Amino acid sequence: MSTQATSQPRQRNRRVEVGIVDRASTDKTRRVRIEFQVRHPKYGKFIKRRSYLTVHDENNVSGVGDQVQIMPCRPVSKTKQWKVVQVLAKAVGEVRLHDESPASVG
Repeated sequence: MSTQATSQPRQRNRRVEVGIVDRASTDKTRRVRIEFQVRHPKYGKFIKRRSYLTVHDENNVSGVGDQVQIMPCRPVSKTKQWKVVQVLAKAVGEVRLHDESPASVG
């Protein structure tokens, strides 16, 4: 009986999330909005919720409005524990940040 040792490390199934890039003002850092629905405990109605995560983007490939796939990683900084895996869809047209008012955009 001969057992072969596998030379490839065993991959863990990691949690992967999909979100929209909300802010891209800092180098290699993005803020991603993840939207999900939860069921109300008493009434049973589904309620929309969102969560904002600070994500590490090593190559600055994503921009505001892009749909990205992210996964957890080791802590890169105090708030960054996620990294961008890939950009699923680029933003189409002009993306206006929620902080900008229509009067200031010219």
